Amino acid sequence: MVVILLKDVKGTGKAGEVVKVSDGYARNRLIPMGLAKEATQGNVRNLEKQKAIAEEKRAEEKAAAQKRADELEKIVLIVPSKGGENGKLFGSVTSMDIAKALQEQEGITIDKKKIEMPGPIKQAGTSQVVIKLYQDVSAKVRVKVTV
Repeated sequence: MVVILLKDVKGTGKAGEVVKVSDGYARNRLIPMGLAKEATQGNVRNLEKQKAIAEEKRAEEKAAAQKRADELEKIVLIVPSKGGENGKLFGSVTSMDIAKALQEQEGITIDKKKIEMPGPIKQAGTSQVVIKLYQDVSAKVRVKVTV
């Protein structure tokens, strides 16, 4: 029997896939538990429409993320910190400090977990951090740490 999986089923397939399984497995386990439905022509058409709508939504979200990335690329973020005479900071600038500075200076809310840094910034000066906005979209933001 050919069925459309509604949820991920270990060993059978992922949600949204059309798979062929034995009749007994489909009738006794998958369909009664709500894990699958029979792959009729109407159900397959509905699945294709849902996939097309989801793809359009994904494309719109990616375009919006790309637009936001272009805006973020232009920003030079100034993060004040305490430090010594030679530019060495007493503490360090972390992703949380950068997210806070973005919120205060530009009004842009970014989760600190989306800010990728090789490590905390411990020296005054300019450096770059990467902000992951979407699956394949990221922005490089210049961060200027002042003492």
